[in-house]
Amino acid sequence: MNILDKIVADKLKEVDLKKSILPISQFENFSLFDRKGASLAQLLKESSTGIIAEHKRCSPSKKTINQNTNVGQVAKGYQNAGVCGMSVLTDIKYFGGSIEDLVLARASVSMPLLRKEFIIDEYQLIEAKAYGADVILLIAAVLTKEKIKTFSELAKSLGLDVLLEVHNEEELQKSLMPSLDMLGVNNRDLKTFEVNLETSKKLASLIPEDFVKVSESGISAVEAIKDLKGYGYQGFLIGENFMKTENPGKSAKAFINNLK
Repeated sequence: MNILDKIVADKLKEVDLKKSILPISQFENFSLFDRKGASLAQLLKESSTGIIAEHKRCSPSKKTINQNTNVGQVAKGYQNAGVCGMSVLTDIKYFGGSIEDLVLARASVSMPLLRKEFIIDEYQLIEAKAYGADVILLIAAVLTKEKIKTFSELAKSLGLDVLLEVHNEEELQKSLMPSLDMLGVNNRDLKTFEVNLETSKKLASLIPEDFVKVSESGISAVEAIKDLKGYGYQGFLIGENFMKTENPGKSAKAFINNLK
């Protein structure tokens, strides 16, 4: 069993337990549920930099990245730096995040927030909306074509943007559908955790122009972004490069200034 299989197996147990504690029907009573979110896809189209910054304390490949951050302060720092949006890891066991991180970020900033999670159940989409997300991530590697369609259509009905993540051509071909806003290419293989930016370049021409192209993982240099823009990418998800520093917001600001 690879790491992705382990994560999904644990996620199924976690969601089942959550359902027994907080029924899905209660989310509609949350104050944030009726909030009109901002479109990350639209902001990426209009941006000259396209940076999506991430809050991530740890990961299976890097046991500790930064355990000393306040997610609200990081969010403010990112917003002040001029990022287009922020990705918030909400997985507890493998990434040290929580759904409360999403709430704290939402209380601190107005920019679009992406719930970065291994979504395997509709429950998590409605939960994301109730806790202040504007965007949800769907990972093609863990979902069937039918579930991608069901989940993405539900997300759109909730007013959420959808970022669909792929790692290869097979995942891309099964995922193309009108209920997606952004197509993300993850340069990190979730089964081996090896990173290669060539993955984004290889798949770029196969992504229809209807979708905003986003390159994810392994981006640490301004030159890499300038190179990827030549392949039609408008969004760039960067986490570890900022989070490994003492002040992620300050690092993001310096990075964006160099990119302009």
